[in-house]
Amino acid sequence: MSHLKRFYMPKTWKVKRKGIKYIVKPSSGPHSLKMSIPISVIFRDLLKYAVNLREVKNILSSHNVLIDGIRRKDHRFPVGIFDVIKIDKTKEAFRVVFDRKKIGLLKIGENESGLKPCKITGKKKIGKKMQLNLYDGKNILVDKCDYKVGDTLVIESPKNTIKSHLKLEKGNQVYLTGGKHIGEYGSVEAISGDKIKYKSSGEVFETLKKYAFVIGTDKPVVSIKKE
Repeated sequence: MSHLKRFYMPKTWKVKRKGIKYIVKPSSGPHSLKMSIPISVIFRDLLKYAVNLREVKNILSSHNVLIDGIRRKDHRFPVGIFDVIKIDKTKEAFRVVFDRKKIGLLKIGENESGLKPCKITGKKKIGKKMQLNLYDGKNILVDKCDYKVGDTLVIESPKNTIKSHLKLEKGNQVYLTGGKHIGEYGSVEAISGDKIKYKSSGEVFETLKKYAFVIGTDKPVVSIKKE
């Protein structure tokens, strides 16, 4: 089924629930339904670069839209947190972030449009190398074995080369991708079992470790909030 009743769409989508009965359902891809939004909804409802689905399809068929450096034409393609959308024709770039607990867009400069933080969700040994499984479906082979699940790799698109390694440890900056503090960020104060404590705006909060997405050491490595 290529559509979804608006009543059942995720609460993370910044789209009106009343009015039109159906909305485009994202195709299967690297992100979960809750953590992503179809590219057609982005162009029509968030950017407002199209009035209807036909116009979205025309935009995509022109080969002007890249997601993480790869040209996409599927109007149902799911775009998720920290993905970068580039539009050749307008020379614009946007990073997908949370905006008041809803999936939104942050306009970014060319200097960081090729960078993307990717959380390590798993790893396994393949021959003499280690395969790192990333949250957005990517798999990267590395020689060293000092990467841990929960750490973040800063990837340079579209070649998927590792630019830096950010560890989930005390003092580093984390972005919350779940729970009641979703979309907030702060510095790690302590890690205990499956929970972490982080400091934001002078206050200390506790959340599940699985919600913590490392985005920097003393400050985020990419833009995540409007200035």
